Amino acid sequence: MKLTGINQITLRVNDLRAAEEFYGGILGLKLDHRVGANITYLRINSDMLVLVKAETPGSPEARDIRVDHFGFRLPSDAEVDAAAIYLDDRGVHLVTRPAHRREGRAFFVMDPDGNLVEFYSMHEGGIQKGSPDIDTTQPGTHAPESRQKTADEKDASKPRRSRK
Repeated sequence: MKLTGINQITLRVNDLRAAEEFYGGILGLKLDHRVGANITYLRINSDMLVLVKAETPGSPEARDIRVDHFGFRLPSDAEVDAAAIYLDDRGVHLVTRPAHRREGRAFFVMDPDGNLVEFYSMHEGGIQKGSPDIDTTQPGTHAPESRQKTADEKDASKPRRSRK
């Protein structure tokens, strides 16, 4: 077997339109096609991201996470820094700020459903040996706090009902 790449990633999402706005409107993936009201295919070159309306809603603070994270590659460290500013300006929740990692420069955000998304550049030589300025923390070390913060912010924005 000689695999040549990843054909698609499929995510279950709570709000298909919010996910389309994040991945299509903010990140710029192109709409390839829709299947009914519950499936959207987005494209970057030959790569596909498929959004499927979840049958049961998930919440960022209490999830059975099956996808740890996935990443989008950018051409340079400068593009990584610019992407972080762009996303932050649009109110996207940054889990980490850009940092040097062994493979390049990277940062993580959360999509509207709490999925962890990485943006990174890759050194031409691939993964490099240790250096004092390289961040070696794993994305999961930041995600639990960020998921709780996202859940708390959503709770705070919900109107409170009084019992009379």
